[in-house]
Amino acid sequence: MKRALVIGGGLAGLTAAFRLRDRYTVTLLERGQRLGGQIHTELDRGFVIERGAEGFVARSQALPALARDLGMPEGELIGQAVLRSYGFDGQQLLALQPGEAATLLGFQVPPEELGKGIASLRRGMGSLISALTGSLHERVTLALGSEVGALELRSGELLAHAAGGATFAADCAIVAIPAAPAAELLATLAGDAARALSQAEALSSVTVELGYAREQIGHALDASGYVVAQSAQQGVRACTFTSSKFVDRAPHGSVSLRLFFRPSAQELATLDDDAWTERAVHELARALPVRGQPRDVWVSRWSNALPVFSDAHRSAVAALEQALAPYPLQLAGSAFHGSGIDAAVRSAERAAAALGRD
Repeated sequence: MKRALVIGGGLAGLTAAFRLRDRYTVTLLERGQRLGGQIHTELDRGFVIERGAEGFVARSQALPALARDLGMPEGELIGQAVLRSYGFDGQQLLALQPGEAATLLGFQVPPEELGKGIASLRRGMGSLISALTGSLHERVTLALGSEVGALELRSGELLAHAAGGATFAADCAIVAIPAAPAAELLATLAGDAARALSQAEALSSVTVELGYAREQIGHALDASGYVVAQSAQQGVRACTFTSSKFVDRAPHGSVSLRLFFRPSAQELATLDDDAWTERAVHELARALPVRGQPRDVWVSRWSNALPVFSDAHRSAVAALEQALAPYPLQLAGSAFHGSGIDAAVRSAERAAAALGRD
């Protein structure tokens, strides 16, 4: 059986390994000690806390198909419990028209999907990572703590050289890591086409989830949340009423609300959890009547995690894929083929299918 390497243990890498496992001897290399990438769910005292992505586009066909193939229980996929949303103009909350929130945030959503919200998993998106990881045990070699620094083709083999001196050999590979490290990794094979992606633009994010007793919030929380008008933004772009948006996200008598910041590099480096919490509490009080301090707080940071799909980025990805065409190697993930969970899964499945044609 041929050997395949999957470099990167986020959603795309795990999905690719899952789709390859019956046809190849697969080794997955992940530089960190946790699988799942930007999907990370924490279950804490009855709260379901998404540290990263909270769901996927409602129109997705790839996610339900993947969940079925993984044997996930019926009813695990859920939609939003409420679809309406508010806008905050700096003074008051105003009801928005269907799809208006996505437009204000700059999300690229097809017109026919506006107002349909997103879907998720009942116990958080981390359930998908658990199901994928479980499907790979005893079928795929999972090498955590394996940061690949160089990839070369020698005597018909792809060789991945990892930190610490380890080398992994394979007949083919899928690279499913962010654009900038992928550019460095592929420079030996693709030259200038790879180096063009080394400065790929990516945005950072900080989210602060606040847990309150229900009686502390003097608002009906009868929406998925609110977006902040650009003219009124003081760091926060939006707030999700998490416990209203999805069922069973907070224990009885409690609510959870998640605020989204777009930090500068300096803010990301210098502000600690207490500072982000203070900002979040202050910003929430601008829009909602809140009594007292939150009972629980979860601060999550993602540095350079959100790719920016400009025309230049798309052209650079296309040029890199053309340069890699002679090699038994594919790119996968939202860093290359569109942002979001649905795009990451579809990209991984295309990459796995393309290897099968080699």
